[in-house]
Amino acid sequence: MYTLFSGLWKYLFQKDEFFVLILGLDNAGKTTYLEQTKTKFNKGYKGMNLAKITTTVGLNIGKIDLGKTRLNFWDLGGQEELQSLWDKYYAESHAIIYVVDSSDRERIEESKAAFDKMIVNSSLHGVPLMVLANKQDLEGCLSVEDIKHVFNPIPEVVGDRDCKTAGVSALRGDGVCDGINWLAECIKRNIVSRPPTQRDIT
Repeated sequence: MYTLFSGLWKYLFQKDEFFVLILGLDNAGKTTYLEQTKTKFNKGYKGMNLAKITTTVGLNIGKIDLGKTRLNFWDLGGQEELQSLWDKYYAESHAIIYVVDSSDRERIEESKAAFDKMIVNSSLHGVPLMVLANKQDLEGCLSVEDIKHVFNPIPEVVGDRDCKTAGVSALRGDGVCDGINWLAECIKRNIVSRPPTQRDIT
């Protein structure tokens, strides 16, 4: 009888947990994007004042539930001295969100250099990737096609992973839901290569 109830409990309450890294240079809008994600997917979440978000030093975390799937987000600091810490999280991650400030033309090459170093790491082989052209609400920003052209990795590096480049405005919340839903589906398709961490939710 215990086995029956235990199986039913797991069926009803167990979540498949996945870990998503949010990377990019400082001031790209990573933390704002995470806050919008938590606000849109967590009922009743009040969220931070987006106007008062400052540069991340270290790590911001967040989580959302999509049915029986739980996504845990790690928003890592993007300053040059902190980028050396990114690879400490690669082996445990199930997906990458790389945020680009499409309004900052002067730092595009710097962002591309950080991206190139990240994407060739063997610990990320096959991991779904979403590149976000953030701040699309600002006049004069680079278009999604511009960002796609700059950040398009060579096919040998991409392999058979799912990849997407999309435009967002983290400040306004534009494009956030579509991107997260797409990423969640990709993570579930990649479950054989990167199995979830399962936890009983009480």
